[in-house]
Amino acid sequence: MRLVTMNIIRHAVAILVLPVALSGQARPAFDVASIRPSPPDRSEVAIGVRITGAQLRISQWPLKEYLAMAYRVRPQQITGPDSLSTVYDIAATIPAGVPQDTIPEMLQTLFADRFQMKAHLEKKQFPVYALEVGKEGLKIKEATLDPGAAAAPAATNVQASGGNNGITLDGGDGSSFVLANNRVEVRRMTMERFAGLATRFLDRPVVDFTGLTGRYDLTIDIAPEDYTAMMVRAAVSQGIRLPPQALQAMNLGSLNPLKAGMERAGFRLEAQNAPLDLLVVESIAKAPSEN
Repeated sequence: MRLVTMNIIRHAVAILVLPVALSGQARPAFDVASIRPSPPDRSEVAIGVRITGAQLRISQWPLKEYLAMAYRVRPQQITGPDSLSTVYDIAATIPAGVPQDTIPEMLQTLFADRFQMKAHLEKKQFPVYALEVGKEGLKIKEATLDPGAAAAPAATNVQASGGNNGITLDGGDGSSFVLANNRVEVRRMTMERFAGLATRFLDRPVVDFTGLTGRYDLTIDIAPEDYTAMMVRAAVSQGIRLPPQALQAMNLGSLNPLKAGMERAGFRLEAQNAPLDLLVVESIAKAPSEN
């Protein structure tokens, strides 16, 4: 279960950073970037993403996770060769005066240059859970801002830790997502971010159709079998190989374990189909060119 937990943390951290969508403008590039294979025997139970005005540093991520960040899609929305599971550390220098919301475009340029990657986006119908405001309206209020907290952090510093007792993600901006003790606890998080994180633990992507821009607190109690199924399902959705006894746990939980809790908060979480972007990686080098 430890390997499962570690992989879920990596995937969840990717959703917490860089919420701004890509534009159609020319892609900028990093001033300098180092791409190195992650040491194979590292086993930290804490993972962080550090982005300041000048530096981006991420470690122990598969290529698929970097591409998910670069193209603002979920890993389930990427198809390509098996080499996308290769794990790398990336350290890059951001050009002076370039805002953080262009980092996805810089990552696209980096992979095109260093991995000679060729890829394209296309639309595909995906089974999803549509997150909407319920007919009777929200039953929760926007979370209040802590007067002592900075309105806008100077850097993105997402920290994640996990173990047998659950997973904790600290967004670095007052937001957090905790899955532990048969409960999901969300603090000061937008519904867009919540949808991205919840996707990791369900059988299909969660798409935010609420139109809400505020931050909210949520507490959702789940049955023990649903808790186990959510952890296992997240691992399977990322292609992690698990023993048969672990896979059987998915059949013990409900398909939509968050539905009842979301309804109590005034939301709808219903299964339907929706067109989403699919990133098709046509070709990519097995190793990057020299740093």
